Amino acid sequence: MRVKKIGIVSLSSGILGEDFIAHELELGLRRLQNLGIEVVTLPNALKGMDYLDQHPEARAQDLLDAFTEPSLDMILCAIGGFDTYRLLPYLLADDQLKQVLSSKIFLGFSDTTINHLMLHKLGLQTFYGQAFLPDVCELADDMLPYTRSYFEELVEKGKIEEIRPSTLWYQEREDFSPAGLGKSMPSQPNQGFLHLQGPSTFTGSILGGCLESLYEILEGSRFSDQVELCQKYQLFPSLEDWSGKILLLETSEEKSSPKDFEKMLRTLKDYGLFEVVKGLLFGKPQDQIYMEDYHQILVDVVDNPDFPILANLNIGHATPRCILPFGVDVQVDALEQVITCLEN
Repeated sequence: MRVKKIGIVSLSSGILGEDFIAHELELGLRRLQNLGIEVVTLPNALKGMDYLDQHPEARAQDLLDAFTEPSLDMILCAIGGFDTYRLLPYLLADDQLKQVLSSKIFLGFSDTTINHLMLHKLGLQTFYGQAFLPDVCELADDMLPYTRSYFEELVEKGKIEEIRPSTLWYQEREDFSPAGLGKSMPSQPNQGFLHLQGPSTFTGSILGGCLESLYEILEGSRFSDQVELCQKYQLFPSLEDWSGKILLLETSEEKSSPKDFEKMLRTLKDYGLFEVVKGLLFGKPQDQIYMEDYHQILVDVVDNPDFPILANLNIGHATPRCILPFGVDVQVDALEQVITCLEN
């Protein structure tokens, strides 16, 4: 199934509607149109940061409208943020999202982890790893080649067949102004997938996302009402639901200290996650900050040498980015450096 029409939604931050990134919006829209794709922004997607901060119901309505609109093949998130949980009452309280759910491609990452869990709860397979503003709107002359290859595969086939590591990783861009247009990011050789421990091959369907977002669901250190709301709508999957799955974790641009990283991991361990999932996929940290520390902490916290951990995936907040399918059985092969989707 080739994607013919994409709807862009701002489910978290409203930054896509701000004047200071108009040049990025224009660039991204042109790139999608050059791929032969019709693009629409949902009615509230460009209303800016202040409006969407004050009106989470408007963000939620755009998602409902996107699923309702039959001409849309794909829902593409503008970017992440930090308060997507506020959409819960407007999407789940009266089965609003369930009533309009339809088979569309849904793509986003970062705090969009919250939306992925909502859709997982309702039985929809989704795709994790890229978003409109950080990927399609890349300021260089083109999208990053590795990133573009996965985005185009999803658009052309409606699925991802396999994931291999990038040969390069990029130091993150600091200047997003118009002065950055056409300028490339410095790149470094990438090490490939790193097999930290356990069997080199394992299978299961992937679920997870941004570690900080998952932690906030359980602990809610940023917002006083987050834990209560997430518990009310049973957003975090039960251990029964996690059983047999492969856990995906990747870290945000906040570059959490090793101490905070360990605290977040231990929260997941205390929940019982590492007792029921079949293995762990861990994304490359942005700019490789704390990477070796993170890897050692993963091994120490899991504290089970038979539990498979594959690290340094090009997924999440470090560039370039692949796309991982949620809800599809995959086989991970660390020796062959490939994750193969088994349901294609």
